[in-house]
Amino acid sequence: MVTTTTTTTTPASTPKKTKFSSNVSDPVADLLTRIRNANTAYKDELVAPTSKLSKAVLVAHEGFIAGYEREGEGVHQLFRVRLKYGPRKQRTITGLRRVSKPGRRIYRGRGDLPRVMGGLGIAIVSTSHGVMTDRDAARNGIGGEVLAYVW
Repeated sequence: MVTTTTTTTTPASTPKKTKFSSNVSDPVADLLTRIRNANTAYKDELVAPTSKLSKAVLVAHEGFIAGYEREGEGVHQLFRVRLKYGPRKQRTITGLRRVSKPGRRIYRGRGDLPRVMGGLGIAIVSTSHGVMTDRDAARNGIGGEVLAYVW
């Protein structure tokens, strides 16, 4: 039995293409899973497909991520998210949990908004005024669909 192995090399000037599956039924869960996996592996950055809802969720992460930028053109756009760590590589995100799912939507009124970890974490809420944190929704006096908890 003969085994052959072929390797292909690319020139150093060719940028590496990042491939990912953007055909997912729940883009918010996909984004949160990518963040959770990269955070667990102590990665400095991750790549995720773009969408308006994904951008709103990234903006709502307040101080839990270092930042993000959009790269690419047309249908090949992606977000490059930079994760934030403490001085000795301590995680700023210790947990992420998707609350409202496509099979079961969870809505909360303005008086029933959840407090995550006694106020140390945030709940990301999709309201009629856009995606915001639980504190912003309470300040504005509106409720909505609870997308995720971050602590």
